[in-house]
Amino acid sequence: MKVKVIPYLVLFMAILYIFFIPAEPQGVKIFFKIIPMLLIIYFAFVIKQTDNKQSILLLIGLFFCMLGDGLLIWFVVGLTAFLIGHLFYTASFLTSRHFSWLRASMALPIGLYSYIIAGELVKALQSSGQTSLIIPIIAYVCVISIMFWTAIMSGKIAAMFGSGLFVISDSILAWNKFVASLPFAGELIMITYYNAQFLIAYSLKKSESTDYETNKNEQISSSIS
Repeated sequence: MKVKVIPYLVLFMAILYIFFIPAEPQGVKIFFKIIPMLLIIYFAFVIKQTDNKQSILLLIGLFFCMLGDGLLIWFVVGLTAFLIGHLFYTASFLTSRHFSWLRASMALPIGLYSYIIAGELVKALQSSGQTSLIIPIIAYVCVISIMFWTAIMSGKIAAMFGSGLFVISDSILAWNKFVASLPFAGELIMITYYNAQFLIAYSLKKSESTDYETNKNEQISSSIS
């Protein structure tokens, strides 16, 4: 299969799942849900430069997130699979980190956002009597926030946008499930989710996801020469 064809297959299968596959039978729904992720994993495997630590960790993260897709019908089990996936994403992004004070400072708005949304979720869980979910959800919010920050620290644009979309997708999911119903929540969750995973996978393509300093240095070198 040609690499250029895979993104179109991901798009087609994602649209098919989001807008056309009925909710029942549940097994069929789950089957079609994970097909885009299987294609994304294959895409990441094909475009990766080498079998280095960064690509191996990211591929494992994609695999655990795919498990989370199928297991989310048992919420805590699926949440745990996603949490493990984010830990592998974090480890992968850390292998290519490039420190800058600007990127490091992004920990502040990310932390503030996480604190606010976690607080609202805890209130909703307490009022609905689902207190057993408080610790798992707080742990998940912390882990995905760290993952987002390490994606920013990696300097990889695709990883940054992908991780940001992942945060948005999970925020919509959590708010819709525990706080208040949102219009078109299901569609918004999956659209942002599939885009997030594709961009995270795409970050393995070195020529398309170089860090900011590398691009800047190349521009300076060109202007001098």
